[in-house]
Amino acid sequence: VQLQASGGGLVQPGGSLGPSCAASRSINVMGWYRQFPGKQRELVAAISSVGVTEYADSPKGRFTISRDNNKNTVYMQMSSLKPEDTAVYYCRAAPVWATMPTENSGYWGQETLVTVSS
Repeated sequence: VQLQASGGGLVQPGGSLGPSCAASRSINVMGWYRQFPGKQRELVAAISSVGVTEYADSPKGRFTISRDNNKNTVYMQMSSLKPEDTAVYYCRAAPVWATMPTENSGYWGQETLVTVSS
């Protein structure tokens, strides 16, 4: 499975971004991870093909994940962005929810930089 992400960029604090990620074929679980300098990648949000979602605590209430199964595409609406949301974001996909946290299983998209700064 190949993942093509788009929609990162520079935004001011309080602003919004709406990255998306298209998969080359249907896959059960899709989501987003992010990585801060010197840290491991961590879950931001994920969604299954039937709409079950999971969010990390920090973005909960500010970010909304959704998907279009007909387009094999996941979207993330990021609102009320904070400077601490600045990170490299990665699209993520896996056939089984339990394998999402395992680095060397499933599929990763390319780096998508999100910078929140005035």
